[in-house]
Amino acid sequence: MRPHVDQRQAQVFALVQERGSVRVAELAHELGVSPVTLRRDIEAMAARGEIQRMHGVISRVPEGRAQGAGPVRVPTGAPAPGVSGRPAVAGGAGEGLVIGMVVPTTEYYYADIVRGAREAVEARGARLTVGLTRYLPGEDRTQADRLLSTGAHGLLLTPNWEAGSPGAGEGAWTAELPVPTVLVERWAPPGHPAAALDRVSSDHAHGAAGAVQHLSAAGHLRIALASRTTPTTARLRAGYEAAVTALGLEPAPPWPPAGPAPLTDAELFARTLDYLYEAVTKDGVTAALIHSDTDAIMLIPRLQARGVRVPEDLAVITYDDEVAGMADVPLSAVAPAKHEVGARAAGLLLDRLSSTAAAGTAQEPPRQHLDLLPRLTIRP
Repeated sequence: MRPHVDQRQAQVFALVQERGSVRVAELAHELGVSPVTLRRDIEAMAARGEIQRMHGVISRVPEGRAQGAGPVRVPTGAPAPGVSGRPAVAGGAGEGLVIGMVVPTTEYYYADIVRGAREAVEARGARLTVGLTRYLPGEDRTQADRLLSTGAHGLLLTPNWEAGSPGAGEGAWTAELPVPTVLVERWAPPGHPAAALDRVSSDHAHGAAGAVQHLSAAGHLRIALASRTTPTTARLRAGYEAAVTALGLEPAPPWPPAGPAPLTDAELFARTLDYLYEAVTKDGVTAALIHSDTDAIMLIPRLQARGVRVPEDLAVITYDDEVAGMADVPLSAVAPAKHEVGARAAGLLLDRLSSTAAAGTAQEPPRQHLDLLPRLTIRP
């Protein structure tokens, strides 16, 4: 029976070399063998250093790790390592590496993040490939698997977590990926499996607090935050509320509660407009932090049409600073360091890949959580 075992394991090895990573359940179905039989093969192959396994997925052994572990046995009939599949890690410098990046879009906020990552990757001789999710449920994992199957050595991930961090039971798969992974503009709470991943994000709480501090210093005693629900909102509100408390300001009226049915974009915009109008005319609010620039540019003329003067009755600072400077009256804005977030995330991932590939590395470097501070730009 041994020849059949060798032949099957050679087939497994060849498929992993070709695709980069494979789910065990899918592979068992494809090969027409039972999961128990395939798991025995995988255990034997992993023990010999031929493949890497992790939580239902098997993948190629990174070139540098295989070199550090001694010779790798290639099953009879399987192609030799390097003939097909991922390029080798060259000297830890990044040359020949492929970095996969999963983002919701390459437009608006993420355009600068992707640009920063691409420039950092290419500066070190590596190549960036991008997968887009368009915020579709489950698409982030689909795109990550696709990038792994085409040979990505590491991943930069911005998962579709509505609050910026995963809910209960969500996102554990990000910690089970077979390659080094860095979260970009996402974070996981302590105790969550993804909390142990490297992370680079903007400190949105600091950015919101800085806007409140500036408005308070200008004499405003009641300041509102107007933000639709996005992955950024929870951090903005945390920073805003902390600054209001620390400065002893009077809290703004609470944001109107959500109804039983989801609102359309037009309904959300109308709700924000009504909230700000009533906050100024009935509740003594004289300043607001509005997320985002595009909402602010649309809201201001509608507030003015209702008799609310900007900035005389309502001073405005926007968040994102994508188009705030292009408004008919340029708006002050908080700008996250988007380009730098992408560049730092890519550099962190390349450094981790290089340290993994370096011969004689005794211990993996500690994981890092980097929070970059946004910048407040005051425009007259």
